[in-house]
Amino acid sequence: MLAPYASRPEQTRGRRHPETAAPTRNDFQRDRDRIVHSTAFRRLVYKTQVFLNHEGDLFRTRLTHTLEVAQLGRSIARTLGLHEDLVEAIALAHDLGHTPFGHAGQDALHDCMRQHGGFEHNLQSLRVVDALEERYPDFDGLNLTFETREGILKHCSRENAAGLGEVGQRFLERTQPSLEAQLCNLADEIAYNAHDIDDGVRSGLLSVEQLEEVELFDRYRREACRDHPGLTGRRLLFEAIRRMLSEQVYDVIGTTRAALQAHQPESADAARQLQPLVLFSASMAGEGQVLKWFLRVNLYRHPQVVDTTNRGKQVVRDLFAAYVAAPEEMPEAYARAADLHRAVADYIAGMTDRYAIREHERLTGQRLF
Repeated sequence: MLAPYASRPEQTRGRRHPETAAPTRNDFQRDRDRIVHSTAFRRLVYKTQVFLNHEGDLFRTRLTHTLEVAQLGRSIARTLGLHEDLVEAIALAHDLGHTPFGHAGQDALHDCMRQHGGFEHNLQSLRVVDALEERYPDFDGLNLTFETREGILKHCSRENAAGLGEVGQRFLERTQPSLEAQLCNLADEIAYNAHDIDDGVRSGLLSVEQLEEVELFDRYRREACRDHPGLTGRRLLFEAIRRMLSEQVYDVIGTTRAALQAHQPESADAARQLQPLVLFSASMAGEGQVLKWFLRVNLYRHPQVVDTTNRGKQVVRDLFAAYVAAPEEMPEAYARAADLHRAVADYIAGMTDRYAIREHERLTGQRLF
């Protein structure tokens, strides 16, 4: 069922440490299973997407977001003839390096690390699966295939890429990742735009009336009202989001099929040498940018959200300073690391929101939440 341009596990560029093939699973399935059983994956359940975990039981977390990305990615991959298992593995691992408190925590940790190599969550996700997970006797990390590692690393500076070997080469050569990796990037965008609308309205920080100014959403709200007269409340919201999400999926499928037909890559490696081929149409991409701008202004920068994220930033900054000053407050493996600042960043990045809050209170005596 795979298309010629799909990645194939039997043609993988391999693992950093050679291993005997599994008898019942292909290499991409094996990657997926290792990710699901990792410590970093379990921590995602208590890491912020937009709203902190304790702010409500029904808001998305990094884990539920990750599962939604995986679902969307597999659905599109099956239709396009791409390798579903690789898409799922990339999707499940793409946020493993996220800090507590979402992007606010990442920004704060990057500021703390500015003189020590910086911090970026995509690079940290790769670091988690390459080095920080400790599950196997013969190597650090999860020893994933090149194709999964390539997909995890969505963004990377040329300076950092130069030290990553083969997986960083495309950032130096300006080529593309696999089509499966390209697909995960768009599935991520589709998922968070849709669920941030839902969470924003559920929180009371957004209203359906506000969203009427966003054509990408309101078009499907009007359709839902037309097809279901009298529909209101959460059912109307869910139906509008469902239609919007479905239309974005169909747009990606149609636009990508046209691009594949135009370029006709004969293999996964041939597709890497071309322009991005998994993409939205120009009109859908433009409407998506309007929606992202709306969410940034009205949700991510809402005073209530900013107040919470500012507290999260303070927690991260205070923890960083405390651990650098007193490394013995960390577990021994981190405290004795040769690069103390990177070890502190690794330790903080691996924390859940609630653990970071508890540690901050223990070390500073302050209660910020």
